[in-house]
Amino acid sequence: MDLGVGLAQNPAMSDDPHSLAPTTSAPPAVRGAPPGRRRAIVVGASSGIGEALVRRLAGEGYHVVALARRAEALAALQASAGPQAEALGGSVRAEPHDVLDSAAVPDLLERLVRELGGLDLFVYAAGVMPTVAPGEYDTTKDLEMLAINFGGCVAWCNQVARLMGSQRSGIVIGISSIAGVRGRKGNPMYGSSKAAMTHYLESLRNRLSERGVHVCTILPGYVDTVMTQGMKTFWLISADQAARTILWCARRGVNERFVPWRWGIVALVLRLIPSAIFRKLNF
Repeated sequence: MDLGVGLAQNPAMSDDPHSLAPTTSAPPAVRGAPPGRRRAIVVGASSGIGEALVRRLAGEGYHVVALARRAEALAALQASAGPQAEALGGSVRAEPHDVLDSAAVPDLLERLVRELGGLDLFVYAAGVMPTVAPGEYDTTKDLEMLAINFGGCVAWCNQVARLMGSQRSGIVIGISSIAGVRGRKGNPMYGSSKAAMTHYLESLRNRLSERGVHVCTILPGYVDTVMTQGMKTFWLISADQAARTILWCARRGVNERFVPWRWGIVALVLRLIPSAIFRKLNF
């Protein structure tokens, strides 16, 4: 596939009717994102941080394609956030997709970018954290978690990196987790998948920095989403609060940010705890 030719065109030149919605009011000013360069793809958009990001972008007049497995949730998101985006000259479009289907990504991305008329912002927010019993070692569950949390990120970001590198512009946001800072006994694979994601995104950032592309790694603490329901939490913030901070950081060239920021202090402390002590902690 050739994603490097003719994809930075004005949205008005796109063949996609969604990108031709008439502007009824001026979209708000957005740092580094003039009205003609507000085209985004969010993977993992049916709930949580991904959904909140779609809603934020819709409120800024972006043309957003929202991807996730749950078609009904995506349709509801499109119905509720779409009118606001359209009033500002943008759009929200649902695109059902299972990130386990990595083979579908190259052709799917090529089609979506063609329909959007280009791509300025990409977000990978898909992730799962199933409950793991203390003595459980379920290889099937672990490998599926790894495939969704990390494999899907690689499948999408590799293709996006090729595109944005060729056009020498764009922002990539990856939603990792503070859980990847140290190897906790509670859910070994979840933390491992997020640690791998953080490492991969840093490598991608270093590679793409020479081509005008910024990669922003976000490491949330507790966010009020389906994933944290039933958990003992503290410093809990809403998904919308997280989304607002994430966009602020990405647009200002922040490389890596714990959300909220105080989790960075926690991460520093965790890294300093000797292994002999850390292995006795139950969290």
